[in-house]
Amino acid sequence: MTVGDLIKSRKDVYSIADDLTDALLVLLHRMFTVLPPLTMVVLALVAPAEVCGQKAASSKFELKTTSFTPGGFIPKRFTCEAANVSPALTWTDPPLGTQSFAIIEDDPDAPSGTFVHWVVYDLPTAYRKLPEALSGNGQMPGGGRQGTNDFSRTGYSGPCPPPGRPHRYYIRLYAVDAILNLRPAATRKELDAAMQGHILAQAELMGRFAR
Repeated sequence: MTVGDLIKSRKDVYSIADDLTDALLVLLHRMFTVLPPLTMVVLALVAPAEVCGQKAASSKFELKTTSFTPGGFIPKRFTCEAANVSPALTWTDPPLGTQSFAIIEDDPDAPSGTFVHWVVYDLPTAYRKLPEALSGNGQMPGGGRQGTNDFSRTGYSGPCPPPGRPHRYYIRLYAVDAILNLRPAATRKELDAAMQGHILAQAELMGRFAR
């Protein structure tokens, strides 16, 4: 190899190195040009998912009352030892597809087995509360019906356990995907059968009472 060939070979190497350097600079420029918009796209996709997650968590179906502390003792006003009126209830928005609400109150600690104190059905979806001391009429103002409880009465009949240990009283609210159109003064058994396969969500409260 002559000196001229050696010089030419070195020039070729330098030329290749320059080309590689130029290509690397172009690649880096493109990366920094593309990455910021790409980052914004990723953030735009992730943020709504987080917001939706927060919304789902906050939209839990809940039942509340100011008449007693959930898990605590029910005041005598709402029992057979006093006025025997129904408690005030409020609830949050139901799931999409809800067509009506139903309410059942029962006592699973009754000596003869679960005892039903209150049956309500076909409440319109516009309802978000029931007032205290609801009338015992079968047909409710604004829509909805009250059924027959295990005292053989229409409407609410409060806790009335035999003397002894406290009983638990569960009030359950159901979001139903249909209007059930049950007969007036229907029983809990009829309501359970009609709701089968139609319950979208359920919320509940529990209070205690003893005599």
